[in-house]
Amino acid sequence: MTLSKRGDYVVRSALCLARAAADGGSRKIREVVAEMDVPQTFASQILADLVRANLAVSKAGKDGGYRLARAPSEISLLEVVEAGEGKLHAERCALGDGPCRWEMVCPLHETWTAATAALREVLAETTLEEVLQRDQALELGRGVIPVDSHRAGTALVPARKVSDSVQVERVQSDVLQLLGHEATLADAVVRAYDEAEKLRFELAATTPSFEGTERKSHPAISIGLPERPQKLRDDEAGIANTRRFAWDVTHPSGSSSRLEGTLSVFAVDSERSDLRLEGRFRPSASMSGIHRDDRSIVDRLARAVVRSFLRQLAASIEREPNPTRV
Repeated sequence: MTLSKRGDYVVRSALCLARAAADGGSRKIREVVAEMDVPQTFASQILADLVRANLAVSKAGKDGGYRLARAPSEISLLEVVEAGEGKLHAERCALGDGPCRWEMVCPLHETWTAATAALREVLAETTLEEVLQRDQALELGRGVIPVDSHRAGTALVPARKVSDSVQVERVQSDVLQLLGHEATLADAVVRAYDEAEKLRFELAATTPSFEGTERKSHPAISIGLPERPQKLRDDEAGIANTRRFAWDVTHPSGSSSRLEGTLSVFAVDSERSDLRLEGRFRPSASMSGIHRDDRSIVDRLARAVVRSFLRQLAASIEREPNPTRV
């Protein structure tokens, strides 16, 4: 048994809101699209399903978005699935029309009814919090792959913790405004992967390809609204303005890599800012075949992607004309 596309997207969206609930936050539609690969054309309808089911609430405006109406531990998976699928029950006999003796009921009626009731019971006993914990374990590469897994391949690629920063020759307010240009961010991501591909050949041409982004679709980019400014350490300057940030890149082979984290900007002086990226980066699944002794190559490539992205982004920001002042 599988979910319909609508049920699939509703579960993904609820899981995205559950991830946000950990810090009391919400998600914009574009963030749900980028984080969970929900089609842009369906995202608003899917989130509206959760609102109608009283599982989520929405708030309009600059500081708005969608958030769960209750804690993930208080929401059952059955509620989420039925928000997209409708009530789970058999609307027709499992065998459909048949001999005249089946005019009222088919021979599978009792069995199918019992199977549906068992499914509802399992879903009702599973909370969204449990699904979230499994998702987080998979993100860290600690999830257990069942023997009957329906996914292609069996290797989990652990996400790498990444952190890097660059200086930008622009004032903090300019940098923050220019970070809203998603085309600039996407271009920096593509260029970063291309540079990493060149580095791969320099390191070891026999290792599996890091897969550059040529001939690829545009990467999915998510840039969140500013979070509450945070005071930096004593050895740092100014007040940081932090935004949630994520990208998804689908490679020619069909595998994908993902980064989730935050972009922070703080003033160095009256002419310069520091741009910092912190988070977790998951290389593409095709890289999981690299020999254990070559894990250092994967880690170096992951760091190279992040470093190159920041350099490319800083260069683009410095080339941009001054933002229009409102």
